[in-house]
Amino acid sequence: MLIDSHCHLDYFQGEDRAAVIARAAAAGVTEMLTIGTRLTQSDVVRAIADANQTVWCTVGIHPHNAGEHAVPTAEAIVVETNYPKVIGIGESGLDYFYDKAPRDMQAASFRAHIRAAQISGLPLVIHARDADADIAEILREEWDIGGKFGFLLHCFSSGRGLAEAALTLGGYISLSGILTFPRSQDIRDIARDVPPDRLLVETDAPYLAPVPFRGKPNEPGYVAHTNAVLAKVHGMSAEAMADLTAANFHRLFTKAA
Repeated sequence: MLIDSHCHLDYFQGEDRAAVIARAAAAGVTEMLTIGTRLTQSDVVRAIADANQTVWCTVGIHPHNAGEHAVPTAEAIVVETNYPKVIGIGESGLDYFYDKAPRDMQAASFRAHIRAAQISGLPLVIHARDADADIAEILREEWDIGGKFGFLLHCFSSGRGLAEAALTLGGYISLSGILTFPRSQDIRDIARDVPPDRLLVETDAPYLAPVPFRGKPNEPGYVAHTNAVLAKVHGMSAEAMADLTAANFHRLFTKAA
């Protein structure tokens, strides 16, 4: 039982999307979570989820897009979650590598998404790139202000400090195809030390295809390769890791029933 906990099915069109979903099923992927990146396009990801029994979705604003419109209120984000197949919020967070939006707007948007997670009870999918200290600080501040909330660090490629901060707050960590890259030993070492009940796997398709597909368009069916590497890191069988991460997915995303 494999679950791709983070992909972008809206990047695939028409027959291509149908073929990608079919190949995922053939590869043993029983569920997929397609991620919102613009609140103005929430209807797109919801329609994809509604049209496919194995697909769930989230709604939110990617940090790359945080400067396109005024920062929404938490309540405006929550309104977009009032659909059966919307099981989470995001992706939101901070990206200082590309800096496609002003950092103050990224932070304001991130805080609004956290508060939406607190209000709705739905978990937050967090994008973190080259902003470890600020993300950890905002997570702790918002936790102290508004109380606990579920979240995961998606496509984990950050340092050990952010991983430990997230785990302390009850967060989950999702590993992508980066885990399989030859030069990703630091990520494998961190993944080894994450408690098994906090691990998820993902593709971030169509990006970051794992070995042996590196450099090609990624798709949900390839999550099996990341799962196999994560299983090896933890000294488990691939089947046991798939079942474990699937159980973790459902524990975090409680609306996915």
